[in-house]
Order: sequence, then C-alpha cells, then structure tokens
Amino acid sequence: MAIAVLGPTFPDLASNVHNNVGNISYIFVGRSLGYLGGSVVGGILFDCMNHHLLLGLSMLWTAVGLYAIPWCGQAISLTAIMAVVGISMGFLDTGGNVVILNTWAEQAGPHVQALHFSFALGAFVAPILAKLSLEFLSATDDAGSSSTKAQTPVDHGPLSTKLFELMKSGSMLSYIVIGTYILLVSLLLLILYSSCSPSQEKLKTSLEKQQAAKYHHVILFLLFLFFFCYVGTEVAYGSYIFTYAKTHVKMLESPAAGLNSVFWGTFAMIRGFAICFATCLYPGTMIILSVIGCTLSSLVLVLFSKHITLLWVGTAVYGASMATTFPSGISWVKQYTTIGGKSASFFVVGAALGEMVIPAVVGFLQGKFPDIPVLMYLALGSSVMTALLFPVMYKLATSQCAGSLKARIESEDQKALLSSSGPEEEEEEDAQHWNEVDFEVIEMSNTTRNSVVQASGEIPEEPCTKTGKQPTFHSASFSLSPRKKLLNLDREKND
Repeated sequence: MAIAVLGPTFPDLASNVHNNVGNISYIFVGRSLGYLGGSVVGGILFDCMNHHLLLGLSMLWTAVGLYAIPWCGQAISLTAIMAVVGISMGFLDTGGNVVILNTWAEQAGPHVQALHFSFALGAFVAPILAKLSLEFLSATDDAGSSSTKAQTPVDHGPLSTKLFELMKSGSMLSYIVIGTYILLVSLLLLILYSSCSPSQEKLKTSLEKQQAAKYHHVILFLLFLFFFCYVGTEVAYGSYIFTYAKTHVKMLESPAAGLNSVFWGTFAMIRGFAICFATCLYPGTMIILSVIGCTLSSLVLVLFSKHITLLWVGTAVYGASMATTFPSGISWVKQYTTIGGKSASFFVVGAALGEMVIPAVVGFLQGKFPDIPVLMYLALGSSVMTALLFPVMYKLATSQCAGSLKARIESEDQKALLSSSGPEEEEEEDAQHWNEVDFEVIEMSNTTRNSVVQASGEIPEEPCTKTGKQPTFHSASFSLSPRKKLLNLDREKND
C-alpha cells in the first residue's frame, strides 16, 4: 500500500510543492534509488542482526515517512522523504523473503506465495482507499460549506492553515490511514522481538546446515537475470498496456482501462490461488507452467496484436502466468542452495533494476517506433529469455545435487562396510585369544603329565589318586570353550 498510494495521490503532492506533475517525476527515481540501497544494506544487516527487530524498525520508519510526505512543501524535501521510504521498502522486501525462508525452510512455498499475494492485495487496496478518502472529504466539504457561509472568517496560524489545506486534499487522510496501519504492524513485530525473539545463532546454524551449492554464485547471477527480465516486463506491461490499447489498437479510454484492470486482476487472483497450489506442486513445476503460459500468450499477442478479442484473452492469460514466477523462483532456489540476506538482496536488486530499466526502454522505443507493437515483442522476448535461463539454472542446481547424493551414498557404503567388518575383526581377535589360551593349557597339561609320571615312579602305591585328579583338572581347564573339550579328549586317548 505504501508504494501504490503514490499514483492516485500524485497530483495532490504536486500541488503541495507548488509544481506540476511533470516537473516532480524525479521523486520516482529517488524512491527507486533508495529501494536499491535499502535492498543491499538490508541484505548485509539481516545476516548479522535479529530479523524481527529489523523488520519492526523498517516498518516504523516507513510509517514515519508516510506521515511526513503530505507535509513536504518543497520538491527536494519530498524527494528525500521518498528516498527514505524507498530504503525501508528495500529492507522489507529483502527481509520478508529471508525471514520466511529461514522460518519454514523447504516448506516455505505457500508462505512465500502468501507474502507476494499481500503485495498485490496492498497495491489493489491503496487506490481504492485513496478514492474513498477523496469522496469522504468532498462530501464533508459539501455538508459543511452551507453552515459556514454566514460565519465570519477566522485567521488561522501557519500550522493550522497548512493542516486545513491538507485536509481539503485527499492525500492527507490516505497517507495517515496507511501510515497508522503500518505503525501498528511495526509495533506488533517489536513486541514479538521483545517477548520471544528467536536467537540469531539458531538461524545461522540452520543456514549452515545446508551446504551452499557448488555453482552458488553462478545460479544467483542467472536468477538475477531471470528476475531482471521477469519483473521488468511485468511492470512494463502493466504500465503501457493502456497506452498500447489506445494508440496501437485504437481502443476507447474505458475499454483500455478495463484491459489494464484485467491484467492486474488476474495477476492478483492467481497469486491468491497459488497459496493453495504451492501445497501440492513443486516450485519448479510452477515455474515451468508459468514460463509456458507466458510464452504461448505472448506469442499470440505478437501474431494477433490488433485483434481485440485475442488481446483481452492474451492479456488475462499473460497476467495469470506471470503471477507465480517470482515467489516460485525464490522457493525453488532455496531447495538447492543457501539463501541468506546477501543472496536475497542480490536477486531483489536484479528485480528492482529490471523495474527501472525495462519500462524506460519500452517507453523510448514505443515513442521511436509507434507503428510496431514494441510491448508485445518485449513480452515475447522476455518469455523466451526466461525459458532459456531456467533449464540452465536447473541443470547447474541438480548436477550439484546428484554429486552430493553420490558422495552421501559412498560415505554410507563405507560406514556399512566398516560396521560389517567389525564382527569379523572381533571374531579374529577372539580366535587369537583362544589360541593363546590353548597353548597355555597345553603347556600346563604337559607339565602336569610329567609331574604325574615322576610321582608315579616315586610313589607307586598311589596311582589312582593322581590319575583321578587329572581328568578333573582337564575338565575344569577345557570347559572354557568347545575347542578345549575336543583337545582334552584327544589328549586322554593319547595318554
């Protein structure tokens, strides 16, 4: 909501700084630069600080910025506040993905889809909220104008005059309402941090348990390009489809606006359904379905660029196909490599750069070549590009997975061999031990036999006493093992 509210309230902000809309368009550049900086810095901070604390402070800072925006009387101060809000937005975008991935790990698919559905829902609600605030204030002004006609005008101070002017415009109320909502959410996050804040060491341990992929940086770079093309084309299509329908297809303003609503409506609706889809489909499967849908629909839009019915159908299918790509990509890459704050900020920056660069290029080319359907060619080219990038990323990720699986199997086999060789070694040690005992018993029996012979020669009248004790000795000595019993029988026969 904090991002989308700027569009419908832009004329009021221009009047607040005593300028026209065209001369303050650079505030979008300030917000985008702040978003890039916030994504980079946030990625670093989220790796070394508590996540809930950073999210709470970021949302608190966003609420303060929204409260301050309607009070800006100069374009420079408005641009500075927009840059600060952009920084906090970068923190939130990077940190939200990191927190969900670290909290739910491999089961983060539905939760990531829900996060990005909330983005689409907020973008849908913010213009409606701004429109309702305008209607409410206009109705209040009409009701109060008749009762104040006969009253004597009161001289207001500078602050009261500024407040009165802002209340007459619709921007004040919408920014205050959204800022208050964000303030409440930030307080909830800060309370969560103070009451049961998770240990950052546990989060780091959970990250370290999953080993980074062999081609970790290559996969992240390809994902950077993937999101650069995807997000840039998404924003460009949503921004220029209204102009394209009016200039290239010669549609009226109302149907052209309806076409724009169809794109964003199907986009938000499928993102909501994707929360359920993610519980039964793999992220890679959802990406493949999205890429196929984008490629086929953009091909139809290129081949039948002036066919009104196919333009409606193609736009609806294209918006629905693009809905799940970004959150599914985040869930997919988490399955194969470690995603921390820096990694998340890397592909978030790629998405932000695509959002800045590609719409500007489309606007330039559309003005340069008005007879060519530049927007549709861009959609087809981006779909082909993403269709080529994803198999490469998948190959790199799964090759590493197969290698690690093979190494794991080999290590398990080695452990099994070592464990199976253990009993054999124990048996060999037992056999060696019993052989040593046998040799000792043989020596003892020989000594006993010699002593018996000597005793029989010296005392011939007592042969039965010694010979009666000898079997007793043998039975006691050789009862330790079956081998000794056999040796005892053989020796008695020899005797």
